[in-house]
Amino acid sequence: MRWDNLRLADAGRDDPAVPLFARDAVTRTFDTPEFRGMTFYEIQARSIINRVPAASRVPFEYTINPYRGCGHRCVYCFARKTHQYLDLDSGADFDSKIVVKVNAAELARKELASPRWGGHHVAMGTNVDCYQRAEGRYRLMRGILAALRDAANPFSILTKGTLILRDLDLLTEAAERAEVSAAVSVGFVDPGVWRSVEPGTPDPHRRLETCATLNDNGIACGVLMAPILPYLTDSPAQLDRTVREIAQAGATHLTPIVLHLRPGAREWWLAWLSREHPRLVPRYLELYGRGAYAPKSYQERISAQVKELAARHGVGRTAPAMARRLPPPPAPEQEAPEQLTLL
Repeated sequence: MRWDNLRLADAGRDDPAVPLFARDAVTRTFDTPEFRGMTFYEIQARSIINRVPAASRVPFEYTINPYRGCGHRCVYCFARKTHQYLDLDSGADFDSKIVVKVNAAELARKELASPRWGGHHVAMGTNVDCYQRAEGRYRLMRGILAALRDAANPFSILTKGTLILRDLDLLTEAAERAEVSAAVSVGFVDPGVWRSVEPGTPDPHRRLETCATLNDNGIACGVLMAPILPYLTDSPAQLDRTVREIAQAGATHLTPIVLHLRPGAREWWLAWLSREHPRLVPRYLELYGRGAYAPKSYQERISAQVKELAARHGVGRTAPAMARRLPPPPAPEQEAPEQLTLL
């Protein structure tokens, strides 16, 4: 959709710096280190429970997304193109211009109470992270979770953040009334790769500690091992290390996903790759030359390796809470040679 009728009232129609939003939107900046250089557009959304198009390759039908854009700044994020619908770019704007649906909790309560609502499962964090850093200031998820709890509505949350633990009380209360689950996204545990491609996220080891804490408190939590980055995090040693630490965190399950490069994310990723690993650009162009997804044979090979490692390390075999201890984050490493493991 193109929202041309929802432009900010105080901006000229030809102002390229202003995105397409409701007329009563409020623009804010915060002079704090974690938000420096970021702009937040506080809008009154018209609805909050979204139905996913049938053509989407996802295992859920309804979502709630209180934010658009994300401060995690993951170079590969597949949701980047959604910012172009607002006349913003999928690169720096996606990382720094965040849409905040300030009435999300109010809308969630209203829509969940509607006679037309069928009590369907609601997935959150599936487009951009609902527990990105902005949530620490806006606290939208507490109201949304309270609404889901009161409606006894099943839901799940996917996050790269640790802020979900702030709402552990609401999660456990909701789990007494309906099915509640969570997953943390940890595609790799290599500190150098993490700092380079996910600079706004918590350390992967902290995410795995979050997984352990959720499970210890009765919230079933698995790990989305995504994305697995060809030539960067797909070596046997890298995969083994990541799966081993996921198992030690007590994850209920593990789902590997190889990097996919949809329009928007593709351009941003290849620009980063040309700066940081120029030798890999031809290989990526060969691997992703026919579309957004790596060849099926490559995906199947990686999935088989991860499945075997998960069985070996015991992913899904619950350990007592006091016996489970994650290894400390490794010390910074010297620059390692590039991994060329595809061929």
